Amino acid sequence: MAKNAVINIRTESETKKAIEHLFSQFGITISDAVNIFFNQALMQNGFPFTPQVPTPNAATLAAMEEVEEMLKTGSGKGFNSMEELLADLNA
Repeated sequence: MAKNAVINIRTESETKKAIEHLFSQFGITISDAVNIFFNQALMQNGFPFTPQVPTPNAATLAAMEEVEEMLKTGSGKGFNSMEELLADLNA
């Protein structure tokens, strides 16, 4: 079957460069990859993967909770410059 329909997709230029590089390692173009995605979606009758909202890992959640607690209690350190922060970190 001849491919004669055109779909225009807008993305950031850096994303396009990165994805072109990735797919070139498989020997395919972005157009080939999109067609693979479309055909898989048709075979699955939906997304060929499960879309998910990213979930922070345990360490990130703990850090977020720590910051929330520091904001509530005012127990966090404040810095007036990057130099002060780096000096504290290196102490």
